[in-house]
Amino acid sequence: MTSLLSTVRRTGVTSTVPTAPGALPFLGHWHRFGRAPHRFLSTLSAHGPVVRIGIPGYRTYVVTEPELIREAFTGLSDQGSMIERAELLLGAGVTVVSGATHRRSRRLIAPAFAKARIAQYATVMTALGQARTDQWRDGATLAVNEEMHDLALRTVAGALFSGELGEVTARRVHRLLPEVMTLLARRVTRPAWLDRLPTRGNRRFLELVDQLKAATADIIAAYRADLAADPALDHGDLLDTLIRARDEDGAPLTDKHVHDELVNFLVGGTEAIGMTATWLLYELARNPEVERALHAELDEVLGGRPAEFTDLARLDLTKRLVLETLRRYSPWLTVRHVPAGYELGGHALPEGAMLFVCPIAVHRDPRVHADPDRFDPDRWLPEAMEGMSRGAHIPFGMGARQCPGNVFALTQVALQIATLCGRWRLRLEPGFTARETVIGALVHPESLPMRVEARTSPRRETDSGTAK
Repeated sequence: MTSLLSTVRRTGVTSTVPTAPGALPFLGHWHRFGRAPHRFLSTLSAHGPVVRIGIPGYRTYVVTEPELIREAFTGLSDQGSMIERAELLLGAGVTVVSGATHRRSRRLIAPAFAKARIAQYATVMTALGQARTDQWRDGATLAVNEEMHDLALRTVAGALFSGELGEVTARRVHRLLPEVMTLLARRVTRPAWLDRLPTRGNRRFLELVDQLKAATADIIAAYRADLAADPALDHGDLLDTLIRARDEDGAPLTDKHVHDELVNFLVGGTEAIGMTATWLLYELARNPEVERALHAELDEVLGGRPAEFTDLARLDLTKRLVLETLRRYSPWLTVRHVPAGYELGGHALPEGAMLFVCPIAVHRDPRVHADPDRFDPDRWLPEAMEGMSRGAHIPFGMGARQCPGNVFALTQVALQIATLCGRWRLRLEPGFTARETVIGALVHPESLPMRVEARTSPRRETDSGTAK
């Protein structure tokens, strides 16, 4: 395939983009895309490296080949009308804005994700992970997807804004976020004119957006008052960084801009981190040899205590488990806007079209990752990664649009999984298999009940032969 694409580029030939089969009049592929978009998009690599699909209201092309994905991600940064329709929720936050405004937002928030700040946030990650382990009881059955979502939200909120008011805000956001994200995903993947109808779903979406704005308004006002009373006060969190940020002309961010950035990170951080931790625990229960190897690493490095930021250098398997989980359960959609005169893989694409990349489809494609259904953290050993295309593993995107919180997310999942699994095992009911469902941009389990089992001490496990 690679050699064919190279020939097309050298000769300057522009070939016709194949259209995915199964389109219906007026509906296009919506009957398949709307029900299970990640499964439909996973079928397209069989039809070519660039494939056209029919979604009412859009001209849509899907890129399936890793090197072309790398080319698109590094060459394009604007996301176009589909993502701009999320502006009602995400405002002028870094996830939505384009061009010079996007570059400006990246500069303003960059200090919040410097290594020194991540180390500060890690204390919150560790403390909340330890608090969660203290709440669990041996033999109890937990809804693990709900547990991990709650832990992720409390941790992201603790890093974004600290203190008692931050806890109140986190509870309010926790109640609102799942429903608003589900409604948002429906809105942006349907014709825009439907947004203007006075339907029950549209009214509910507007209500939820207003409630989120009210939740963040209170805490922004409190921080500004604190800073006015004591300009030297540093809460050590993202909100403090945003309020202190200054543009090139020395102007501070408006309350609306601060709100927009907070919502962007609450939405992105909570959903992605919570689901990654959920699926990792699920895969450990399904892969006992991998689980034993993890326990051996945790016993050696931690010896029963919670994981801290300085432990990450020695938690090699833990970090590879996070990467493998991100491969298996990554976002299902990333979008780029096609500018005038754009060519990709020998195909001249029309100006204004949408270019889709489905990370989870790429990550599960056997032509990209051998035996993709096998959960194998050894894929991420240095020798195994030699020659891998950068477009073959894209859970955080790439290029100018790469998620600015990627190190934050990797750090949080690794520390909290290490802390939880150092003390507990989680067991599935015999024969249980999680069913995947799409909520927002991520694939969730419909439910994930698991039974908690207390681990014995490392010494006792070794004596009994269960640790290897």
